[in-house]
Amino acid sequence: MKKQNRYSPIQILLMLVFIVFATACGGDDDPTAQQLAFEKLSGSWDLSQGGSIIIDGQDATANFTGFAFTFTDGTYTTTNAGNMFRASGTWEWTDEEAQQLSVDDGKTITIVTLTETLFVFTFTSDGNPGAANHGEGIAGNYTITVNQ
Repeated sequence: MKKQNRYSPIQILLMLVFIVFATACGGDDDPTAQQLAFEKLSGSWDLSQGGSIIIDGQDATANFTGFAFTFTDGTYTTTNAGNMFRASGTWEWTDEEAQQLSVDDGKTITIVTLTETLFVFTFTSDGNPGAANHGEGIAGNYTITVNQ
């Protein structure tokens, strides 16, 4: 008596196709928290639409008229930042959750709010803007609200 296969060749082929398809689609293709945050962060942020620069609880926005902060992948530029930030430089994430980033002058920026149109962040400055700028900055705890 001849033993009969349990599955036909077509069924086996379909199972193999399904396994290959399931393996190809089931990878770690979900974006990371850093990738999702960068999608929101990239671009130019400024003080229009109610933005502000608060230093130790005092509104210093008038001292930074025209301030803008532009982020690209790994680099940034600023406009009218005074001694708060360098005119351009590099940045990187400091945590997997994309709640903090550091800029090349040593500041660690903590993200308070980040949406497609609103970016609120804090940092502490010792008043030293780094070798790229001349003069002293304002030491203190900064809270900056900018819009895109």
